[in-house]
Amino acid sequence: MVKILTSNDKTQSSFEFVCIEELVPQNHLLRKIDKYIDFSFIREKVQPYYCSDNGRPSIDPVVLFKMILIGYLYGIRS
Repeated sequence: MVKILTSNDKTQSSFEFVCIEELVPQNHLLRKIDKYIDFSFIREKVQPYYCSDNGRPSIDPVVLFKMILIGYLYGIRS
């Protein structure tokens, strides 16, 4: 089946580029936390608990920790 486009069909004719950096205010709490805390130590602490050659790739432990931290700070339970 072939669909013939008519003038009534809705089509997207332009693109909008969004920069995430512009969406978050400069004085936002999470920017301040990111500026003063280096979370790279987490990878060292959890490295013995992650297997590099067996199973599916895991979620980056730093990302996982940040998700839990954000949930705690903003009262997000799930």
